[in-house]
Amino acid sequence: MFVFYEHRVLSGWLSGQCSTTEIHFKLRIDPKSFRQSASHSLSISLSLFAGDITQKGYEKKRSKLIRAYVPHGPMSHRAPLGPPSASRFHRRRTSGTRDERYRSDVHTEAVQAVLARHVERKVAVPMPSKRRSLVVQTSMDAYTPPDSSSGSEEEAGPGDDMSGMEHWMSRPAQLGPAHLGSTSSSSSSTQSGGSGNAGRLADSLAHTHISHSHLNHSAPPDVTGYSSDSSHSHTERHHMANMGTIARNTQKYGNAERMETGDGVPVSSRVSAKIQQLVNTLKQPRRPPLREFFVDDFDELLEVQQPDPKQPRPEGAEMMPVRGEALGVVTNWPPSLEAALQRWGTISPKAPCLTSLDTAGKPLYVLTYGKLWSRSIKLAYNILHKLGSKQEPMVRPGDRVALVFPNNDPVAFMVAFYGCLLAEVVPVPIEVPLTRKDAGSQQIGFLLGSCGVTVALTSDACHKGLPKSATGEIPQFKGWPKLLWFVTESKHLSKPPRDWFPHIKDANNDTAYIEYKTCKDGSVLGVTVMRIALLTHCQALTQSCSYTEAETIVNVLDFKKDVGLWHGILTSVMNMMHVISVPYSLMKVNPLSWIQKVCQFKAKVACVKSRDMHWALVAHKDQKDINLSSLRMLLVADGSNPWSISSCDAFLNVFQSKGLRAEVICPCASSPEALTVAIRRPVEDSSQPPGRGVLSMQGLSHGVVRVDTEERLSVLTVQDVGTVMPGALVCVVKPEGVPLLCQTDEIGELCVCSVATGTSYYGLTGMTKNTFEVYPVSSTGGLVSEYAFVRTGLLGFIGPGGLVFISGKMDGLIMVSGRRHNADDIVATALAVEPMKFVYRGRIAVFSVTVLRDERIVVVAEQRPDSTEEDSFQWMSRVLQAIDSIHGVGVFCLALVPANTLPKTPLGGIHLSETKQLYLEGGLHPCNVLMCPHTCVTNLPKPRQKQPEIGPASVMVGNLVSGKRIAQASGRDLGQTDDNDQFLFLSEVLQWRAQTTPDHILYTLLSSRGAVSSSLTCLQLHKRAERVAALLLERGGLQEGDHVALVYPPGIDLIAAFYGCLYAGCVPITVRPPHPQNISTTLPTVKMIVEVSRSACVMTTAVICKLLRSKEAMATVDIRNWPPVLDTDDLPKKKPPALYKPTNPDGLAYLDFSVSTTGMLAGVQMSHNAVGAFCRSVKLQCELYPSREVAICLDPYCGLGFVLWCLCSVYSGHQSILIPPVELESNPALWLLAVSQLRVRDTFCSYSVMELCTKGLGLQTEALKARGLDLSRVRACVVVAEERPRMSLTHSFSKLFKDLGLHPRSVSTAFGCRVNLAICLQGTSGPDPTTVYVDMRALRHDRVRLVERGSPHSLPLMESGKILPGVRIIIANPETKGPLGDSHLGEIWVHSAHNGSGYYSGYGEEVLQSDHFNSRLSFGDTQTVWARTGYLGFLRRTELTDASGERHDALYVVGALEEAMELRGMRYHPIDIETSVIRTHKSIMECAVFPWTNLLVVVVELEGSEQEALDLVPMVTKAVLEEHYLIVGVVVVTDVGVIPINSRGEKQRMHLRDGFLQDQLDPIYVAYNM
Repeated sequence: MFVFYEHRVLSGWLSGQCSTTEIHFKLRIDPKSFRQSASHSLSISLSLFAGDITQKGYEKKRSKLIRAYVPHGPMSHRAPLGPPSASRFHRRRTSGTRDERYRSDVHTEAVQAVLARHVERKVAVPMPSKRRSLVVQTSMDAYTPPDSSSGSEEEAGPGDDMSGMEHWMSRPAQLGPAHLGSTSSSSSSTQSGGSGNAGRLADSLAHTHISHSHLNHSAPPDVTGYSSDSSHSHTERHHMANMGTIARNTQKYGNAERMETGDGVPVSSRVSAKIQQLVNTLKQPRRPPLREFFVDDFDELLEVQQPDPKQPRPEGAEMMPVRGEALGVVTNWPPSLEAALQRWGTISPKAPCLTSLDTAGKPLYVLTYGKLWSRSIKLAYNILHKLGSKQEPMVRPGDRVALVFPNNDPVAFMVAFYGCLLAEVVPVPIEVPLTRKDAGSQQIGFLLGSCGVTVALTSDACHKGLPKSATGEIPQFKGWPKLLWFVTESKHLSKPPRDWFPHIKDANNDTAYIEYKTCKDGSVLGVTVMRIALLTHCQALTQSCSYTEAETIVNVLDFKKDVGLWHGILTSVMNMMHVISVPYSLMKVNPLSWIQKVCQFKAKVACVKSRDMHWALVAHKDQKDINLSSLRMLLVADGSNPWSISSCDAFLNVFQSKGLRAEVICPCASSPEALTVAIRRPVEDSSQPPGRGVLSMQGLSHGVVRVDTEERLSVLTVQDVGTVMPGALVCVVKPEGVPLLCQTDEIGELCVCSVATGTSYYGLTGMTKNTFEVYPVSSTGGLVSEYAFVRTGLLGFIGPGGLVFISGKMDGLIMVSGRRHNADDIVATALAVEPMKFVYRGRIAVFSVTVLRDERIVVVAEQRPDSTEEDSFQWMSRVLQAIDSIHGVGVFCLALVPANTLPKTPLGGIHLSETKQLYLEGGLHPCNVLMCPHTCVTNLPKPRQKQPEIGPASVMVGNLVSGKRIAQASGRDLGQTDDNDQFLFLSEVLQWRAQTTPDHILYTLLSSRGAVSSSLTCLQLHKRAERVAALLLERGGLQEGDHVALVYPPGIDLIAAFYGCLYAGCVPITVRPPHPQNISTTLPTVKMIVEVSRSACVMTTAVICKLLRSKEAMATVDIRNWPPVLDTDDLPKKKPPALYKPTNPDGLAYLDFSVSTTGMLAGVQMSHNAVGAFCRSVKLQCELYPSREVAICLDPYCGLGFVLWCLCSVYSGHQSILIPPVELESNPALWLLAVSQLRVRDTFCSYSVMELCTKGLGLQTEALKARGLDLSRVRACVVVAEERPRMSLTHSFSKLFKDLGLHPRSVSTAFGCRVNLAICLQGTSGPDPTTVYVDMRALRHDRVRLVERGSPHSLPLMESGKILPGVRIIIANPETKGPLGDSHLGEIWVHSAHNGSGYYSGYGEEVLQSDHFNSRLSFGDTQTVWARTGYLGFLRRTELTDASGERHDALYVVGALEEAMELRGMRYHPIDIETSVIRTHKSIMECAVFPWTNLLVVVVELEGSEQEALDLVPMVTKAVLEEHYLIVGVVVVTDVGVIPINSRGEKQRMHLRDGFLQDQLDPIYVAYNM
């Protein structure tokens, strides 16, 4: 049964026609739900009210009666019990005095109603997945209570489990899980999303699952399959196994079993169901529609927020300043505060001034006025005369002195404060620094330094408790000046001489004290208060609070600053009052202590915060004899906060029966700069109820006051904080810009003109001018007053009757898309979400961060130690919905941290700026995170609209007209000059070399120690190849043209086997052998290549032969249907009868098989012609001759790596030093040491080798230098790759080994691909590789725009090496196949003699093949046959000249076409997003991104503790938004090594995607951004 109330406020309230607020209530009952629960509630209500029972009995009886209606399961204890109406009715009967609900429930009800509405809408949100080690369940028993500094400005209470809390807390219209039913707003039910498959899957899972495990019916389980039973939460994986079986058994949901990936690949996966759910959630319309965009020809501009024409605007007249009543100076008011102390110290020395309490609540010490007077004099004398020497005193009148006293020692503080006043030095009260790294203590140090403080006064106990060094010295705190610590206890002081007496002046313009103030950004300012302001403020407080002599006042507030100091230390002395100071440590042990002291001392006044009232409510039920009739004033220091109204109302409601009168509650508004701004007067006449406004949140967000007359949910109820202070003039001005007066119905900043305000921020003249010297201007341009006003930092308006209303603080103001929101309001909404007690002690922080040029709201809360994952997620989902509906603003990030982990202020509140700093640095370590970038980021640039296709002819003509070059380039010609060029076939070249230079060494293989393990001369290679050919023909019985798979480790055997195949007329295919430690994953690839290539036999070594026949191998692959396996370790001694003589140069020489980064296996046919042309091209580019030595550290299985390892030496005759990359794992220095010792000039490596050296040898450069490593002879170190050059890696490598003689210009890259194994290679002569900076935003639109280095959005690209001889390149549009100009990004097409002749595959599509290897341009030169590389890039003509004197054309490779992602109509390259992500946090080791449907998935590898995993989610989301204008859909945090990488060091993103969708990654955390 839902109960809604309506606040109807007369609209005349604002215009001032009536001064009070009329409130009507309507009761509306939903008949359907009423029928269902009427019978239950009636029987329960009747039983409950049969007699007056105790609270305990009531709870017992209620749970007994209700047990029948609550499912018995592990969760049943969490469901709210019984219909809310019962507890409300009972509550009314017991309180008896006001048969009216508390108006404080307004906000809670609004929140509940909003959530109810969301339930009807059925919004589904996928729950994040978390590894079990992160789901730490701590029981409340195991939990230790916080240390003394815990607590918060808005604490929930010291008992903290609060299970038996007074029923006033069980708010009406509770929408706990039990009421929400199966459509729980936790959005864990997938059926709501509307996705057919995922919904049905979840549905079937939900029903089957519940019937299995007897869970609470309230919330169907999430697709993640978290078990809600916290006592034995099974891990996710095990749980899913059960679910899989369920899905399979339920035949009618057959189609839910398999979902299709983006490529139409069916995947059986729950993650995809979850993502589907996310996709469906995102399909729902977002709240703010995207408005007009401005897209310049090129620049993407973020959306400019256009003002809403319908937004409310102020309509009232100009607000005139309001003057307080005159300050009636009473004749006997003292001329200064010291004079008052002297008067009472001499006239009434026995009168009590201050009573301090111990933690048991017993009086510890009573300070009389006589004692205060004598001790203050003694201290004043010692400060002036006993510090330093007579000639050089350390402290002179006017100097600043720090007061460092703990919160439980008001006596010592009071003596020190008045001692300073008498000595005419300026006290600066600060908090006790608990550790050297206290939150915010560094900033306090800066304040002390800027005030020139050299002495700190402290008490004996505090001095002993300060952290000490080994020598017993107090260390210098971080950021603090060097201080002399001076203990103020009387026994440590010397008596002043009889004739010494302090000089007591009338109050003047000297500084009396400095109060510190912490700003929004964490910086600490000192507000100076003059002696005349101090006195006037005390007089104004005395008049407005009607203080009289000898009254007793109970003070719970911090006596060092603010309201606690003004009432409890200063005004009390002026009026000879008796202060009972209740320390915070006592409040934590006994929250009722202040109420007990009011009763015990019959106190007239109490100074408290809302928190203290709230705590008292929680604890009061055990107390019998409470009588608050003596109170004439209950001063609520934070009465201007939006949530204080509910504490005030609830407190009054409960304690009215205990003698508390309604008119006693007096909220006040104050600020450090303006001191007390307004205070509600304690009136005797109770007929005049306090003012109260129910304001529209939407109006407030536009800075307009609108009384809400409709039945609206988004309202803020504010109470007045009384009228302006006596003697003060207050006006309301616009918060930004010129201080113009506001209109009557406009929210602005309150400014005060009065003697009783602060005068400056110490030492900061500029800020002082902006705050303390403000001259408000009326709309006509005239000044309101000739005197300066002080900005209070409070936002509000002045209502009818001069009542001041505060709606928020400037510090808590968050501007989102031109609308103002108040952090405190958002806190109040979050705290009103069920379950209320979810947030641990109400510790919650709200702040904003700038993302994409707008403020975004971040909510961080501490969760109770006993919360389950399900609880947390449900609560978070509800908070998001409540804030969205009530405030009309999305939350960017909602984070939950473990209890007691947020930085604290000295009084236990949350240190907001430190918390924000931790969030920004990734140091919060949350245990749950929910990001909602989709809802709140609405100023993204417009998605790119593809233009209707312009024909290729028009593009070409356009380029020519605009003077742009058509992008084409070529390498130099292949001239035929050498002896070996007479041979068409490589086998003939080897035979020729074996005859002419039989003993010339072609190959040297190094072992992991760096020693030569074997070598081959021309003749040895020829002889071995002959014996391999004999083996093939005899034992293998192979025919000419048969395919042979060579499964060898990198080495000499592979080369001999390759040439043996050529000698036998067979076609070799090199295959990487399976890894012995990882047979199950590597052997299937070998098998696949053998099958696809249709190999007639497999040649290998004895060791691998054995491995292929092992049990593990048999378990993975059936070895029986393999072709015959030949072991080449024992070759036949005899030669074959005759060597095979190939006749057709276009015949097949070998097959080059490799797996692309997208996981496609392809074999490229290489003809004899292509092999010859290839070798000649490389020989010319690298100037290879028989006298040369080249070091090769590459895998010899495909591409340029294979050609360099096996073919080039035979063709060019140079010696190849072979270094298997696998050996570097045990000896990372092997490659570089070999290059150094053998004095090699040219070397080739891969990125993985370079990375291994950079990481493995980073700290060993000095040791290597000592071992004689010298790289100064290296003139070409070429990285062989099929990707964009990795500039950061090549730069790190160059920089690291620069000291060992490596010249940076010698490091360069090569580029090859499937269709042409080497297109570019830097070589030896020719210009250095160039680097350009392009605009990344232009690149997304396939445009190339060069920018300066360091300009925003610039992307550095390095040339991929010089174009090889005999190679022609053109840049073409991949869709239209038309040629492109220099300024366009397009596909690189290549024409050369060493192009592959086509794909070899048993399953190949002929169309695909002809397209890749035999493409023609659709316009221009339509005759040339080109091969399409599948890579995007561009050409640039540089200023450099090459050997022929021509200008050098540089090719820049940007990325693979098949890996590029089309998102929001633009083309993104994964590497760019990955680079941004890796930069965000030091713990991100590696990153890979891939698209899934229209979502971007980011996988990051975390190197560090799992506690950091959730810190990465907001940082990654923000980085990608800022740099790429993309919203990340899913963030997956995994262990290091999860992202698959191939032998070339390239990421296998598609494998990763499949692993993610099939849930094989075992992630630490998966976050689904909403």
